[in-house]
Amino acid sequence: MRQDLIWRLEAFGFRALFGFLRLLGVERASTLGGWLLRTLGPLTGTQKTVMRNLRIAFPAMPAAERDRLAHEQWDRTGRTFAELAVMDQLTPEGGRVEVVGMERLHALRDGGKPAVLISGHLANFEVMAAVIMASGLPCQVTYRAANNPYVDALIRQSRERYGIRLFAPKGDGTRDLMAGMKRGDSIALLVDQKYNQGPEVQFFDQPVNASPGAARLALKFDTVMQPLSVVRLPGARFRVTAHEPITVSHTDDKAADVLAGIQAANRFVEDRVRETPEDWFWVHKRWPDSVYQALDRATSPDLRNGPA
Repeated sequence: MRQDLIWRLEAFGFRALFGFLRLLGVERASTLGGWLLRTLGPLTGTQKTVMRNLRIAFPAMPAAERDRLAHEQWDRTGRTFAELAVMDQLTPEGGRVEVVGMERLHALRDGGKPAVLISGHLANFEVMAAVIMASGLPCQVTYRAANNPYVDALIRQSRERYGIRLFAPKGDGTRDLMAGMKRGDSIALLVDQKYNQGPEVQFFDQPVNASPGAARLALKFDTVMQPLSVVRLPGARFRVTAHEPITVSHTDDKAADVLAGIQAANRFVEDRVRETPEDWFWVHKRWPDSVYQALDRATSPDLRNGPA
């Protein structure tokens, strides 16, 4: 009962915050979220993770440029969180999202075969789901359910305003996702989350464990991985691009085919991050502990942000 009361109080605060942000409107809500995390984010312990990640990804980058990226990514992360309250207004129909390559999504819609849509935590990654819905492609969007079930219900309600069907798989979720694809639904996955197990691929020239689900499902259903990306534009506007599909090879070595497919998916995300590094979600620990430990052992002149 105590835990349930805590959850209900948290949900009340969450609902009040969402209501306040919706009253502000898209522009002011986004600006407020950016200001808050730009101001408070560098004071938190997560700043250490941000700086370590930037050093891993861009070891040759001047320290001043890494500092600038860290500051800017806090602003954009704060905007993304605040914009969750007004996501029903961040759609192609609302005029704030331009789409490049919509014909690729229409081809998948009209082709009669489910596909595996992939991307990473880029800019406001929720916007890509809105574009998928606008394309008319039947699709389940995977996400990690909130620990608080009442907050989770509010998040679902928020996304249902613009037609999103959310699915929280258990474990790597392959079996459940497969059931959805058998029904004819495509699936949308973010492939840049940290996994403690799974095939090892390269991400920014460092090893990471990656979920094999996207490539496995593409092989199982003889379909493509369709990469999507989103970049933030001025004025709480966005550009979503449907890129050239990735075809997973079919050979006698299935494990090698899956590994190559997952490497291609992670390379796609890396390329997008290199293009617009401010837009990526630098606050999460993407690499395994061994990579961070190696960074800690390395001698670095960049000590202005404290030890890495």
